[in-house]
Amino acid sequence: MNIPNLSQNPQIIPTSSFNPSRSPKKSKNTQILFSIIIVLAIASGFWLSRLLPLGNSNSGILESITQKNVASTENISNADELVISQSYGDTGKTFTDTATGTLVKGGINGVGTHTLQREGGKSQYAALTSSTVDLDLFADKKVEIQGETNSSTKAGWFLDVGVIKILE
Repeated sequence: MNIPNLSQNPQIIPTSSFNPSRSPKKSKNTQILFSIIIVLAIASGFWLSRLLPLGNSNSGILESITQKNVASTENISNADELVISQSYGDTGKTFTDTATGTLVKGGINGVGTHTLQREGGKSQYAALTSSTVDLDLFADKKVEIQGETNSSTKAGWFLDVGVIKILE
């Protein structure tokens, strides 16, 4: 069956007013722009976090509590300026090991810069080193130290001192 065209002038749509490829092109540009914005946001967030690190909001409270009765040895020029019962060093960290004894210069079998002479004889001595406290200031004083144990084959106990407190 043949359907006749009843219109005398068939309507032709001009190609300039209807462009089916225009819509996907606009969508593709939008996707590219969106992708660029996402990449820039991630990159700027990363670099801002490196340049302006945010600390723990409780760290100020904890520091004020732990800084009580604590001082640095940076501005102390001789041992006469040290105060008994004053803690010196990095009190912001928690150290697992504690020992008490008399601190003397010289390590044990070439290990450490100083020795902590504890009760019980030479088998109880500890070799000491510290990157936070100047141990020379505490030579020949009875002290309590807090630090972390390091491995050593030449000394029975090798401690990295973080906090030191003069007892006598």
